[in-house]
Amino acid sequence: MDIQLNDILEMKKAHPCGEKSWKVLRTGADFRLKCLGCGHEIMVPRFKAEKNIRKVIKNNSTE
Repeated sequence: MDIQLNDILEMKKAHPCGEKSWKVLRTGADFRLKCLGCGHEIMVPRFKAEKNIRKVIKNNSTE
């Protein structure tokens, strides 16, 4: 799966705040993801994150 920085991931399960969308802040063996609802950041192993992804929204803009 080709996931880049700043992509938006839509997960199968919602975060406790109710949001399903996460922004990718770091890639590698682990992903650092930021919830777009409440701003909470988590580190998730790549295999676990890829298993729970429903849709990848590419974001080519630089911040």
